[in-house]
Amino acid sequence: MGELRHPLTARSVHLCVDMQRIFSNEGPWATPWMERVLPRIERLAERFPERTVFTRFITPENPADMHGMWRLYYERWPQTTQRVLDPKMLHLMPTLARLAPPAQVVDKSVYSGFAQGALPALLRARGADALIVTGAETDVCVLATVMGAIDHGYRVVLATDAVCSSSDACHDALLTVYRNRFAVQIETADVETVLSAWPT
Repeated sequence: MGELRHPLTARSVHLCVDMQRIFSNEGPWATPWMERVLPRIERLAERFPERTVFTRFITPENPADMHGMWRLYYERWPQTTQRVLDPKMLHLMPTLARLAPPAQVVDKSVYSGFAQGALPALLRARGADALIVTGAETDVCVLATVMGAIDHGYRVVLATDAVCSSSDACHDALLTVYRNRFAVQIETADVETVLSAWPT
């Protein structure tokens, strides 16, 4: 569903947000239907792995390593800090990890992929002309990353059936916001539509 205004190009980048084991059903921040959207994300990533960038949300060793409200956040979620967490929980989901390389991986310690320098620099170096956004969660890290992409002036294409949340209500509300409040700056379409607009 949904239509793109014009085709994607060889400089369009699939930006997959935080599809990690920590957010899967085996992790402490389980997103129950991550596995449901995973095959669609795989299809996008497999089309052009060399045009795919995965972000990973990396937790601190201890809450005290963070400042301000982030410290309080990790005091609420101590089981997610690296002193406790199985390191494998920070890895990408296995079916996506196998694509990197040639896909690239960018780590971050906050919600937005654009809040720290690595992702903006990588996208500038690639000459990216559009970002196809997938991943977790629709209403947290995807939201923050999409807003960062808008602020950087990118064409944003949100693959609506390839994002997920731990809250159905918030997921649905954010899709409404993306479609209605940001219709000029965010295009929304399902994976089939995106693939058909992305030439080989």
